[in-house]
Amino acid sequence: MNKPKLNVPTVRLFGIPIHAVTMTAALDIIDGVIARREHMQIGVVNAAKVVNMRRHPALGEDVLSSDFILADGIAVVWASRLLRRPLPERVTGIDLMMGMLRRGNQHRYRIYCLGATEAVSAKVAERIAADYPNVVLAGRHHGYFTDAEEPGIAEAIAAARPDILLVAMTSPKKEKFLARWSERIGASICHGVGGSFDVLAGKVRRAPESWQRLGLEWLYRLKQEPGRMWRRYLITNTLFCWLLCGELWRQLRRGPEPSMSRGAK
Repeated sequence: MNKPKLNVPTVRLFGIPIHAVTMTAALDIIDGVIARREHMQIGVVNAAKVVNMRRHPALGEDVLSSDFILADGIAVVWASRLLRRPLPERVTGIDLMMGMLRRGNQHRYRIYCLGATEAVSAKVAERIAADYPNVVLAGRHHGYFTDAEEPGIAEAIAAARPDILLVAMTSPKKEKFLARWSERIGASICHGVGGSFDVLAGKVRRAPESWQRLGLEWLYRLKQEPGRMWRRYLITNTLFCWLLCGELWRQLRRGPEPSMSRGAK
């Protein structure tokens, strides 16, 4: 399958070329890629991902192998404005997934769901059947498989011929899986959605829209899971602020850069 030629503005932040698009524009691009039977791997970045890409070069390589990189986190959008390379808006992985399901319901897309526990995976299948009856669920598999099982799972997904592969696993597992298998699988769209299946299945509540608009979705999640999340947010948010300060200092020393460039990367 051919890669799409994206004539889309990109903003380079922390060494990452992020596509400067709105949610609607992103979904239109996805529809076009599916219609032309091209292949596109989507990557999303937030503050934690930016930090972990610096810590783990292999993760950075996997994310940068994506064809379409979007700003999932509001901190990345705020940083783009401080650095005078503004992104138009946040394009979250979960909202992009829900948009794909809505458009899939219009166009009868074939979707494969990989990830989460078996119970959550089964509940996601029920929700898709109930809420998006015209979506064809090409198949599903939980995310708790061994390295030895991985090639067989990739072959099964390829045999199902999905238009869209949704991978609901944590980083860096989902990035490694997509970097290794997305071209072999041959789905037009490969999208890593993290914990979005837990939200779709009703296991985890998402922050109200008012919290999302204020950029406080992380705080709502911390409120739900304080014991597990406080350390992650404290460390990654602090390190992200240090990275941003470094970028601001380098920008002051070398002068302003072009705010945008054209092209896929």
